[in-house]
Amino acid sequence: MSAVWPVSRAAVRRRRLQTVVIGVVVALSTTMIVVALGLLAASSGPFDQAYARQSGAHLVASYDQSKVSDSQLTDAAKQSQVEAVAGPFGLATLDLNMGGPPLPLVVVGRADAGGAVDRLNVWDGRWPDKPGEIVLNRNPVTSSNQRGAATLGTQLTTGGTTLTVVGFAYSVSESADAWVTPDQMTSLKPIASQMLYRFSEAATNAQVSAGQSAVTTSLPSGALLGTQSYLALRATATGEPNTFVPFLMVFGWLGLAVAVLIVANVVSGAVVAGFKHIGVLKALGFTPTQVMAVYLAMISIPAVVGCALGTVLGNVLAESLLTRALENYGAEGVGVPIWVDVATLLGVPLLVALSALVPSLRARSLSAAEAISAGSAPRAGRGLRAQRWLSGTRLPRSISLGLGLPFARPARTALTLAAVVLGVTSVTLAVGLGKSLTTYQTAASRAGAVDVTIFAGMTETGPQLAPGGAEPDRPVAKLSDPADEELLRSTAGAVYVTASTDQLMRLAGTKQDLRVSFLRGDSEQIGYRVLEGHWFDGPGQVAVSERFLRQRGLSVGDTITLESKGKSTQVKIVAKALYNSGEEVLSNWETLALIAPDQRASTYEIQLKPGTDIDAYVKAVQAGDPGLQEVPGQDAGTFIAVVLATVILLTLMLGTVAALGVFNTVVLNTRERRRDLGMLKSIGMTPGQVTVMVVTSMAALGALGGVLGIPFGIIAHRLVVPAMANGAQVALPDFMLDVYPLPLLAVFVLAGVAIAALGAFIPARSAARTTIAEVLHNE
Repeated sequence: MSAVWPVSRAAVRRRRLQTVVIGVVVALSTTMIVVALGLLAASSGPFDQAYARQSGAHLVASYDQSKVSDSQLTDAAKQSQVEAVAGPFGLATLDLNMGGPPLPLVVVGRADAGGAVDRLNVWDGRWPDKPGEIVLNRNPVTSSNQRGAATLGTQLTTGGTTLTVVGFAYSVSESADAWVTPDQMTSLKPIASQMLYRFSEAATNAQVSAGQSAVTTSLPSGALLGTQSYLALRATATGEPNTFVPFLMVFGWLGLAVAVLIVANVVSGAVVAGFKHIGVLKALGFTPTQVMAVYLAMISIPAVVGCALGTVLGNVLAESLLTRALENYGAEGVGVPIWVDVATLLGVPLLVALSALVPSLRARSLSAAEAISAGSAPRAGRGLRAQRWLSGTRLPRSISLGLGLPFARPARTALTLAAVVLGVTSVTLAVGLGKSLTTYQTAASRAGAVDVTIFAGMTETGPQLAPGGAEPDRPVAKLSDPADEELLRSTAGAVYVTASTDQLMRLAGTKQDLRVSFLRGDSEQIGYRVLEGHWFDGPGQVAVSERFLRQRGLSVGDTITLESKGKSTQVKIVAKALYNSGEEVLSNWETLALIAPDQRASTYEIQLKPGTDIDAYVKAVQAGDPGLQEVPGQDAGTFIAVVLATVILLTLMLGTVAALGVFNTVVLNTRERRRDLGMLKSIGMTPGQVTVMVVTSMAALGALGGVLGIPFGIIAHRLVVPAMANGAQVALPDFMLDVYPLPLLAVFVLAGVAIAALGAFIPARSAARTTIAEVLHNE
């Protein structure tokens, strides 16, 4: 076998274009597969490992101390479903001040950092051992990026109490913002108790809910204030990487399929074009197995190199995505599991080699005499029936001959057609994915409903939160809230007006801050699309997103408790609305009256009549109140832009690869039919007609590939988009999947023609420029 290697290397150098195409295609396909499998395999691993290491709580619950005693909580936790329990601990939400604006923090009284549930990692300083000391919850991975944050020795004040920071701890359960001693908590007069549970079965929301029911059924009604499931934390941690997995997997497998087709086509063409070379090798003493090994090595060399490069690049990209997405859970330097690299490095070259096996076996079976004497042109009579039928049509002769060329090499034609089908599938999927994403973003941002947004600026009660949470330095609204709303409604052009204001509140039982938007006016007309339930119509009602529900294990109809400035309000979830924030809650002005009745509106959203001049409307409003200022609307967000850019790039790559497959086919066809081309030119066929003939042969395949690729693309879209929505924890209505009108389908057919024609044009022009003398000389 020692002679196989130098002959294989010579074959690789001789076919440089085909070698580069194979290497690039395999590298790109491997990169996408490694990233997709790496994200899929490792996205939840770091979180699960951290949770197991710290015995994280499957359920964090807070209870009203006025309705349930500590002994009742302890007795209720003695259930068969409960594997371990910690608490009850005193809990209070305190506004702590360290020189700047007060920070609302959930503080728990706890004797030590250990215990059966939620063992804390005290990574800096020490645990408090006397009143007047406090430990803050901070992630060691991200702590270095927190400018202006408290340090050891920082003094925090709340009311008349001063607390000194003596340490930093990390809770993977996110059970609190800070901890003090139980004696210190008693002096802070807590109104709630915290319990931490680990259940024997907690893999699904249903199992966690069953465990929650077991420990709360015997308690008094209304005792439970709020809960936090670890599955919500897990969903938050894995949401971003899992969003990318579906379309990366599809594009990765599409790219690998195109690579396999091109490899099979290249090797088949090399065998057909190299009959004489095969015969010479066998005449020199090469065994049939050695000849087969030459052709397999010719393909395996660029495939192995491309696979190695793709694996390295895929690891770099996957590690970057995972580290950024999971850093909040101590997942520093997350990488792709080793089995993904091993499986890819072994599996991809093996798959490529298998695609080259059938044509290599053909080279192995040829005898030396048969190979040397065989011509490279197609066998006589192949495709003649189709040619005769086409010659009887009224089509120009160059077109009829071009339409008949694919029948001369049916196997090669089938491989080329399959590459075009996959290219059109990629285009169809990409366009549908882009339209679904933009349709969703338009609906979520209400781009078609809200024409102008007006901010009321500074008021006597202090700065109001502008859209996006900013606190801009704007003029003061001169008129009262009702007067400003009336001004906006009475100005010419206005159809609907919605007034709103925001409050930072906290979900009871958690340390998560929520932005609660209270709406008034025509919120139902220009508000968010309701996917489940109904728009709020009374006090104590809220609407939330799919992401909010998933991350907290809630559903429409559940009741939650919101806290702000020491006050708590129970509200009922009456609607699931179409927007993508997991930290924003929508409510109405009647609910605001229960929390802050004197709060005025800070923002007004207006829908105008079609054709209304927005600038003229704004100027008319400001003439009535100069303090009302227009603010920009919502942007599309970076995630949508990143996904669309990635999809466009992958589609261009796969389209180019499919065109290269056509290019390779036309090169092989024109080399085999040099004698026929010379004869056609000798009887008067012009170079332009030769070009038309060759391009037509591939354009026909492109049209057929377009028709066949569209259904596959639509099916892929129907699978990928819901999977992405599930990974992103958003709700996707069915109408956002119906994005393929008939005119667009016709464009996809043209895309198949374009892929084939572009791939065929250069070799067609080269064949057209070959002179008759050159052909006869070569013969």
